[in-house]
Amino acid sequence: MAPMPSHERQTLSDELRAMLIDVARRSIQHGLTHGRPLQVNPLDYPEPLREQRASFVTLNRSGQLRGCIGHLEAVAPLVVDVAENAFAAAFRDPRFPPLSAGEFDDLEIHISVLSPPEPMSFTSESDLLGQIRPGVDGLILEDGHAKGTFLPSVWESLPNPRDFLAHLKVKAGLPPTHWSPSVKVYRYETESFS
Repeated sequence: MAPMPSHERQTLSDELRAMLIDVARRSIQHGLTHGRPLQVNPLDYPEPLREQRASFVTLNRSGQLRGCIGHLEAVAPLVVDVAENAFAAAFRDPRFPPLSAGEFDDLEIHISVLSPPEPMSFTSESDLLGQIRPGVDGLILEDGHAKGTFLPSVWESLPNPRDFLAHLKVKAGLPPTHWSPSVKVYRYETESFS
């Protein structure tokens, strides 16, 4: 039997989601004590968590972002990716100082599991804007060396597609009005939980 296409993947059960949140929390705790991510053996976990999948781990404290790190493409088994990204979000996000032990108990951990990015085909910026699905699509924008991504959760603060795209350009290091024939955009969806 052929593997399921990525867009037909089953969502993770509540039990599997809870396992990933636990791994993320233990990896951050391990980082506070040992200065490195928790080493997990994928064989200790159910099959869906051993699949190569890309993830992002977002940390919040008191409703404020405290760190967010992840991969756009699958580089490791999902359970390993989550352990490494949780550690990196806590201690290696360049926007924040490393997490302190005093912050650990207040931490909210959110995990987003990504579908493989798919290239979008468009003839202009307005054509692209017409294809973007607010609240659904995460986007990766590239032009030359400039590259940035927004997870679908960013739609909560930027619900207008034009604003979403303009802010994504700025995140990629481009002016908000930038457009050129060499712009590439990929879309992906996420399964998010906390």
